[in-house]
Amino acid sequence: MRTLTAALVLSVSLLTLSVRLSVSVCVDGDSDTEAVLGNPMKLTCISCMKREDIKAETHVFWSYIQDGEEIPIFEYDNGPRELESPLKGRLQWRGSKDLQDLSLGITNITRNDSGTYQCVVFRLFEFDSFTPSVTITRIIKLEVKDKASLDPTALYSEIMMYVLLVFLTLWLLVEMVYCYRKISKSDEMVQDAVTDYLAVPSDKDPSGPAASE
Repeated sequence: MRTLTAALVLSVSLLTLSVRLSVSVCVDGDSDTEAVLGNPMKLTCISCMKREDIKAETHVFWSYIQDGEEIPIFEYDNGPRELESPLKGRLQWRGSKDLQDLSLGITNITRNDSGTYQCVVFRLFEFDSFTPSVTITRIIKLEVKDKASLDPTALYSEIMMYVLLVFLTLWLLVEMVYCYRKISKSDEMVQDAVTDYLAVPSDKDPSGPAASE
């Protein structure tokens, strides 16, 4: 009983720790660079703050670069705001509340959406004696295709899933056959024991030698 209680306490502790880590951890990641015609697309721009307990004022500026010309399309300054551009009406703010994920979504991708996108993140940190700032730039080169390209990783994962499923099915069948044979053998042993017991004459059996005298 104590072992079971300790295992439950350990499991709950690990689950709580994993939830805390999943909430507080920020992981930088590259954006997808391929979009499918007519589908929505997320331009990922993540800028993790090393210290979440430090307050910072964050400004984000998205632009589209075409033929060397930088066209402003979106900004975040005390709130998201879509700017006048050929993309207006199809842009959606996909950032997080803590402003570590500063991503932008595009609906109904067209061929004209191919090109270079730039995400500029400006942070002004608030300390007691000074206010340092940092600027981070992310460049995303987007290519629009008619159909999604085959992802080798996804294909490999799907193949491995089917292989594992087949292996588990065969293993289950082997275990069922083994258990069936073991149970059958046990039943046979019990039946043989009962048969041997009934075959041995009892001392009080009237058909035995005492009865014939």
